[in-house]
Amino acid sequence: MAAIELNSLRKQFDDVVALRDIDLTVREGEVFGFLGPNGAGKSTTIDLLLDYVRPTAGTATVFGLDTQQETKAVHRRVGVLPDAYHLDAHLSARHHVEFAIDSMDAADDPDALLDRVGLGSVADRLVGGFSTGMEQRLVLALALVGTPELLILDEPSTGLDPDGARRLRTIVREERDRGATVFFSSHILGQVEAVCDRVGILVDGTLVAEDSIEGLQETVGTKETLRVTLDGHPGETLESVRQLPDVQNVTVSETDGVVSVSCPDHQKAAVIDGLRENGASVLDIQTSEASLDELFAAHTGADG
Repeated sequence: MAAIELNSLRKQFDDVVALRDIDLTVREGEVFGFLGPNGAGKSTTIDLLLDYVRPTAGTATVFGLDTQQETKAVHRRVGVLPDAYHLDAHLSARHHVEFAIDSMDAADDPDALLDRVGLGSVADRLVGGFSTGMEQRLVLALALVGTPELLILDEPSTGLDPDGARRLRTIVREERDRGATVFFSSHILGQVEAVCDRVGILVDGTLVAEDSIEGLQETVGTKETLRVTLDGHPGETLESVRQLPDVQNVTVSETDGVVSVSCPDHQKAAVIDGLRENGASVLDIQTSEASLDELFAAHTGADG
């Protein structure tokens, strides 16, 4: 059974179409990255999954449960870190977690949850004095109450410092390892790349790609990125390299002059020859697999 199933899901607000007939399957036990720029429709999709808004057309199910007809049953199986939330400034972090545990009739240890997200030492502080990152950690702890089968994270990295981001990645992996499904919605590509099994790319309400990162690489044909160090600036040859078939994301670093090019194996020699056209010599060549950032640019038409 799929954890999430969207069929021809459409949402229109007056004259604005937020989602355009989305078909999407998220498998049980996977970490699914839901990528897209701000305003792409990611949060609207989550609101439809939780029945906060109703679709204009189409259906959505969570573990086979209709999100409109069986909303309470869906909520019992889902933990949510929303993009927008309200915390009571006059209550402590511990009180927030205890209230969530009582509301769900769960048996969690509030101190263990707060320790897990890195708030154990401030459990009794009033939330009104928390930073954005500390609030984000607390809401993550609330999402974990009741050991949810599906964890929905909407822009979970907002405000997190490096330690918070590392903890988030660790928790996502731990949740997957215990069998939970994680739906990770973000525009921060590095976070998604670090933890997700598959990704979907949403642009202007349209799902333009859905695959593993390796599958996206195969589809786009950007298996590797060349990083070429020259003894001089590539000059006008940079534009001629951009015109080569199957070559994408041609950039030159302003700091060290290294040229980066995404291309398939059969075009590597042509790229090197093109960069030599102005008489510059190649000092070094490094290759790496195309990053999710480059794949996103290729699928959305963004200029690399």
